[in-house]
Amino acid sequence: MRMLASSVLVMESFVMGFALLLAMKDNSSPALIIGGVIAILCLLAPGLLKKKAGWILGWILQVGILAYGFVVTSMFLVGAIFLGLWIAAIFVGKKGEAARAALLAAGPPNA
Repeated sequence: MRMLASSVLVMESFVMGFALLLAMKDNSSPALIIGGVIAILCLLAPGLLKKKAGWILGWILQVGILAYGFVVTSMFLVGAIFLGLWIAAIFVGKKGEAARAALLAAGPPNA
């Protein structure tokens, strides 16, 4: 679950970097600073996913990326896509961890 969520967050940091390039031409510096903070936090958040605070930060970043759509309109669509990937990473990751735990509990196969 952590691996998938980490991948989503790192890809979001790249996308936020590109969104900052789009926002540079016609937006104020507070919008650029907020976008930069979101991009940096997306790079730092995967290291925090071992704790509950990391997951909370991940959800906050999803909301922040969606809200950045008010600065760069296309971020509404991109943010929605990444929100879907974030949710999928959580659910698919939980199923994968449950399957792995069941395999480890069953022990090695007898040949």
